[in-house]
Amino acid sequence: MAGMAAIKDDFQSRWWDLEKKLMDRFGKKPDVESILFLIGLQETGFLVEKISKEQKQDLMHVAICSILAASGYYLLEGQDEEGWPHFKQLKGLPTMDLMEQEGFLKDHILLYFENNSF
Repeated sequence: MAGMAAIKDDFQSRWWDLEKKLMDRFGKKPDVESILFLIGLQETGFLVEKISKEQKQDLMHVAICSILAASGYYLLEGQDEEGWPHFKQLKGLPTMDLMEQEGFLKDHILLYFENNSF
């Protein structure tokens, strides 16, 4: 069991490091939703002054597909005429409770930032 605790501690410290970097950059502590929103902006290059609720949801969807692509859940198929990425789901997501979902997303967010040298 000691091995699992070490993995959990490493994960937690990596998550805190990411939060700190984002806090230093944006001036406030981000939650998972904010980080997904930032990844969506990063992936689309979408910049407008006022973002609608629907656009924000679209950006977060792009972020989720982007971070889960590394584990083979999604595949980037291309972009539409407006430059929005489109993904194909390759396999179903595991059934998880809310705590497990958050950990699953955080793990993939960390991987995303490591792969994108943040």
